[in-house]
Amino acid sequence: MDVVVIGAGASGIGAAIRLRQAGITDFTVLEKAHAPGGTWRDNTYPGCACDVPSALYSYSFAPNPSWTRAFAGQREIQAYLLDTAERYGVLPRIRCGVELLRADWDGRRWLLETTDGPLEARVLITATGPWHEPLMPSIPGTFDGPMFHSSRWDHSVDLTGKRVAVIGSGASAVQFVPAIQPDVSSLHLFQRTAQWVLPKPDHYVVELERRLFRRFPAAQRALRTLEYLGMEALGLGFRHPSIMRAVQQLGVLHLRRAVPSKSLRTALTPSYTLGCKRLLMSNSYYPALAQGNVTMHPAAVAGFDGREVIGADGSRAAVDVVVFGTGFRILDLPIATRVHDADGRSLADHWQGSPQAYLGTAVSGFPNLFNLLGPNLGTGHTSAFMILEAQLDHVLGAVTALLSQGWSSLDVRPEVQAAFVESVQAALPSTVYEKGGCASYYHDVNGRNSFSWPWSSGRLRSRVGTFDPAAYEVSALEVVR
Repeated sequence: MDVVVIGAGASGIGAAIRLRQAGITDFTVLEKAHAPGGTWRDNTYPGCACDVPSALYSYSFAPNPSWTRAFAGQREIQAYLLDTAERYGVLPRIRCGVELLRADWDGRRWLLETTDGPLEARVLITATGPWHEPLMPSIPGTFDGPMFHSSRWDHSVDLTGKRVAVIGSGASAVQFVPAIQPDVSSLHLFQRTAQWVLPKPDHYVVELERRLFRRFPAAQRALRTLEYLGMEALGLGFRHPSIMRAVQQLGVLHLRRAVPSKSLRTALTPSYTLGCKRLLMSNSYYPALAQGNVTMHPAAVAGFDGREVIGADGSRAAVDVVVFGTGFRILDLPIATRVHDADGRSLADHWQGSPQAYLGTAVSGFPNLFNLLGPNLGTGHTSAFMILEAQLDHVLGAVTALLSQGWSSLDVRPEVQAAFVESVQAALPSTVYEKGGCASYYHDVNGRNSFSWPWSSGRLRSRVGTFDPAAYEVSALEVVR
């Protein structure tokens, strides 16, 4: 085939639509799960919703005028992705239940081993995303009860009247803790690190407003523009920590207003600058923690002992169920062990724990391979769809050139990739990611920030969205006489 896409989440669906719009028809999308949707298919935990405004959290070419909330919930986003895939005619291109086992570049094409047999592709696009594989900490001991990660929520376990331990206090926990707190008999939250939580400007979108957006699309485009500018204004704080320290006073006031207990407020107050870790928003998280059936343990978990969870501070909690809210392997990408160069070395072998790619998209030594939502493209404040569409402009420019110009391969020049990576790492030390005073959420196993983009989203759209053939080593197809 001309192109094979791995993964049918938002990135894979977007890639399929853009390929079809470009007139490229010889492609398929492999999805190992039973249905498309990616992270919005997998994360069905109570309270699951987006933390980016709905008008921004969509493809620019497929706005949704029917969002019922300013920050859409999981079911609506999953329905939007499936509806968009159907409307743009790419559902027949998605092969569900087919997993990539191994990919090898043989010098001319990609040879793929899948659970449905072998495939060959001129171009391979990985769209597996950084929010797919749950991070499960290794904890000593054995727990004699149900345990599950928030992204693999076990809906067969009824939490009503149960004693529940929640391990972790990140983005998922901030959403599901207030959703389950009224139903459980007791909730023990084990918090290794306090998180800044800002108020969430969420509200129900009345039918009149939705009808306005449907009848006058320009109105929703205007809202999208305003929301983008607002988020980009916040983005200034990521590049100028002094601004973010002023913004974080909103978090201080939010905490003070919601939590009467001074000791609990102290335990919930971070020691680092807002933005150093993922930006969180909730109107219900702090009030939930202030309820009488909630105990906050300001410590990591040291072990399990039967039906008890043992904190690193020596505290113990007898519980019936354990829920992990410990996030994802956003830098240790599992796909990296399955994709190999002509010498048989995997992406993981090349990276050695520190993912690197030219414009977060192409990796030297891996011709005709493009990674969506790859290294150093995380902005911390804007929509992943904006990042994705910039990458798709780049990838489609490369793929259409390769197919139309009679090229055999495109391999980003090593010196070009090295110069880009060096410029990113040189710009990061002045940002809140590095000057915020935390052991950064964005650091890989080597202590390197392999996640964050240190400049504006406008610069990302311009630079990442531009395909420059001069950045690549181009090989022409051999003519057989």
